[in-house]
Formats: sequence, structure tokens, C-alpha cells
Amino acid sequence: MDILAHGLWAGVGLGMAQRRWQLTRRTMAATVALAVLPDIVHLLPSLLWATFGDGTFAALRDYAVAVPGLEPVTPPMVELLTHHLHCIFHSAVVAGGVTALLWALRRSLWIPLLGWWSHIVIDVFTHSADFYPSPVLYPFTQWGLDGLAWNTPWFMVLNYIALAAVWAWMLRSR
Repeated sequence: MDILAHGLWAGVGLGMAQRRWQLTRRTMAATVALAVLPDIVHLLPSLLWATFGDGTFAALRDYAVAVPGLEPVTPPMVELLTHHLHCIFHSAVVAGGVTALLWALRRSLWIPLLGWWSHIVIDVFTHSADFYPSPVLYPFTQWGLDGLAWNTPWFMVLNYIALAAVWAWMLRSR
């Protein structure tokens, strides 16, 4: 799923949770930040290459909106870093380790982690095997489910229609 939609779906979850529990603005901001962070982090090597290397911002843009098989060519090191950052931040194993560590330290669930978990769950089903499948069991395997590619035009339209409908319902039913 695209970065904006991850943030908006996290907002939907927060809006629903806010009806039952009191959440601070800080908690909500952190939750949305963690919902978009996995995709931002894995773009950093390309951003650094475009800013300080011989890459271009056009190549960065093309990478961010690429369809399977039409990704721009990047240097091997940028490709390697991008790949492994994607794997790390889309791994349920890694997120589970962080969740367990924070649970042990705090003795409770740190709510913003649900933003990260929502990102992983959504991406499992909205990434195809052709383009950055979500490797939920990384580092044990880089395998990912062959889901529907998030950038399929009809799916993007349907996703944003669903987001608009849910947000409208939430605003009307306050």
C-alpha cells in the first residue's frame, strides 16, 4: 500500500479506538508515524543517492511509484540497502522482537507499535511477489505472500473510496 494510505488507515484505527479509550495526541502521532515509517526508511538509501550521489530525484520518484519490472536502475549498494531495510521493517519477526522488548521494559503494550503492525499486515496482502513482497518471516526467509499489487490502478481507486467512506462514516457518527 502507498505511504499516504498507510497513514490514513492508521488514522481510521485510531479514530475507532478513540471511541473506547482515551488516547493522547502524542500517542496518535507516534502511531501514524510508525504506520508510515517502514516505507520511508527503505527509501532512505535512494534519497541519499539522489541527494549526495549521482542519482536524480526523478529516479527517486520513479522508484517510489514503480510498477513491477519497471523500477529504475540503482547502484548495487543502494539496491542492497533498500532491499534489506524493506525486509527488516516489514518483518513480523523483527516487529515481534521489538514489541516483546518494549513489553518487557514497560510491562504493557506501547500502543504506537500497532501502527507498525498495521503496516505489516496490510502490506502482506497488498504487495505482489513481483515487487517487494512483505517478508514477514525475515531474517529466516525472504519469502512473501503473492498478494495484489497496491499500485494496481483499480485497487488504488477502491482503496481511497473505502478510506473516504470510512472517514465520512466516522465523522458523521461521532
